[in-house]
Amino acid sequence: MTAERNEGMTYAGAGVDIDAGNAMVETIKPLVRATRRPGADAEIGGFGGLFDLKAAGFRDPILVAANDGVGTKVKIAIETGRHDTIGIDLVAMCVNDIIVQGAEPLFFLDYFATAKLVPGVGADIVRGIAAGCRQAGCALIGGETAEMPGLYDGQDYDLAGFSVGAAERGTLLPRDGIAPGDVVLGLASSGVHSNGFSLVRRIVERTGLGWDAPAPFWPGRSLGEALLEPTRIYVKPLLAALKVNDGIKALAHITGGGFPDNLPRVLPDGVGISIDLDAVRPPPVFGWLAREGGVAEAEMLRTFNCGIGMVVVSAPDKAEAVEAALAQAGEAPVRLGRITERGPEPVTFTGSLAL
Repeated sequence: MTAERNEGMTYAGAGVDIDAGNAMVETIKPLVRATRRPGADAEIGGFGGLFDLKAAGFRDPILVAANDGVGTKVKIAIETGRHDTIGIDLVAMCVNDIIVQGAEPLFFLDYFATAKLVPGVGADIVRGIAAGCRQAGCALIGGETAEMPGLYDGQDYDLAGFSVGAAERGTLLPRDGIAPGDVVLGLASSGVHSNGFSLVRRIVERTGLGWDAPAPFWPGRSLGEALLEPTRIYVKPLLAALKVNDGIKALAHITGGGFPDNLPRVLPDGVGISIDLDAVRPPPVFGWLAREGGVAEAEMLRTFNCGIGMVVVSAPDKAEAVEAALAQAGEAPVRLGRITERGPEPVTFTGSLAL
């Protein structure tokens, strides 16, 4: 008989360390507590997280839920050993989808799956998640950490996020009445955000550059660090603008699918949208990706945000007030185009990207 048969098999011997999981929970508790907000005390350890809608100030709320991941951007975090910002991306991808419906993100839960818990890595990930929650004003009220040897290899892990928000009945977006002549505004992205990284990684592989090489498009930063720049969270400035101005008719989060796939999601039948690409100022990373990968403009527009992470549709007579409200909240909106009569394609473009 083997020694293991004589001694009896254990869960730890199979590759799952319950004590390591419990230790991680204790480590992250202060991070979680820092996300407290009205309606949630942000304590973890129970079987479920609680949220009090009445304490959050809602009278007749409609709940809005979203879940997402960060795709293969996690591979760059794993290969560079930089895990403290990927959690911001995870929160951003969920809460940005909630705010576009006019809802305030209230709480967040995460799922972290890996082959084996590595000291410090899980805590760094949750540190980013907590930072994202603070940026969005939502509470981190729970999550799950799963060790799954045999399903994941080596240091690999994956993340999923789940968020719930609320809006008072009758205030959800998009509003009725989107019509030709409405003004289309854009809010800048921080870079690639969390979409298109399977293509990004292929392009980097083609260049032969390592993650620690100087970023050709961002002086003073390594390539890995630059590409891990976290997704912008638009929640607080948009909530501020929505509270002081009723001119916003729709919001669109520019994620996977870019302009062509995301803008039609908020348009009613019979109308289209025209985007002036000359008004877009793509961060240098997009020009570098396009050149090194030989990526055509149409492919760039459908794969990446190309510099605009959020689109705002406004009534024409209130567009200046909406711009002022966004500027007051710290944004620098640009006029991207207008709502049009619907043609063969719902989204049309003029000009070209300055890549």
